[in-house]
Amino acid sequence: MVLKQQRVSRTTQPKTFKSNGSKSEERVRSIPLDRLLPSKRQPRCYFDGEAMQRLVASIKENGILQPLLARPIGDKQEMYELVAGERRYRSALQLGLAAVPVTVREMTDAEALQYALVENLQRQDLNPVEETEGILQLLVFRLGCNSADVVSQLYRLENEAKGKITQNVLGKSGKPGKSNNEVDEGEATTTPITQSALGKSNRAIVEEVFAELGQMSWRSFVSSRLPLLKLPGKILEALRQGRIEYTKAKEIAKLESEPEQLALLEEAIANSLTLRQVKKLVGEKKTPKKVGEMQAEIEDVFKKAKKFAAWDNTEKCDKLKSLLAELKLVLAEGN
Repeated sequence: MVLKQQRVSRTTQPKTFKSNGSKSEERVRSIPLDRLLPSKRQPRCYFDGEAMQRLVASIKENGILQPLLARPIGDKQEMYELVAGERRYRSALQLGLAAVPVTVREMTDAEALQYALVENLQRQDLNPVEETEGILQLLVFRLGCNSADVVSQLYRLENEAKGKITQNVLGKSGKPGKSNNEVDEGEATTTPITQSALGKSNRAIVEEVFAELGQMSWRSFVSSRLPLLKLPGKILEALRQGRIEYTKAKEIAKLESEPEQLALLEEAIANSLTLRQVKKLVGEKKTPKKVGEMQAEIEDVFKKAKKFAAWDNTEKCDKLKSLLAELKLVLAEGN
């Protein structure tokens, strides 16, 4: 009888990865598990229990069909750090295997980080939160700045694309300006840069990264993925664990009350509610603003209108006239 073999994992060389070591220097070795250390830079934070058990069963029946990838660790004698294949590594530990097949490759810290990120992203088996955080880490590596600056820079590029920034991304002074460099979200902790160490503009590098990943545009990432990282903690954790889709998570987060958020979150998970059902329940639960609050907001708007400094701007005045006409219509209907 011929056993039907199942491919356990697919580890391909990412398009953006360049190693200093040559292919001829690589070879597959049988390495004891106690000489392998998981990477602290692993993009995957959550390992689905059911998927892991399926992998364990497959390895028990067919063995490990695809070698893990590791690199030698510094001065430690015959110790290796995993770059790719942690699910297979964990499965081997669970099965009590003594050793596993490993491709050993010389890599710098930066090369190992980039390989692990791109390998996971290109296989598309990360959940939306891990994918978002992984792409941010990759941009940190490629742009040479911290994650806060990457987020800020992405929002600035988005504003520039929308025509909200009239000068270059930073402005003349190199500091975020209030007049023409207003950023919708994600203030930078340090002065953002417009040129990387490689000499390319940040926009070019950002576009290059997303083209290499081939999953979404950077503008789609800004509009649909970055907001995920601002979700309330328990909703974010449920999303990270794959218990709920990110479209539903964003809807549930619109509720102002945390108890209502958590109750709807559990209901959506337990009853497998559709996105339409979640939206309907959110609409029913959202508490309308009190009359006094709305009156105060309207008074505040009219106070600001009196101080409006651009009455000579025809385009803006036309917009205000249109809004005023709509407001009058609503007020007339209420009488």
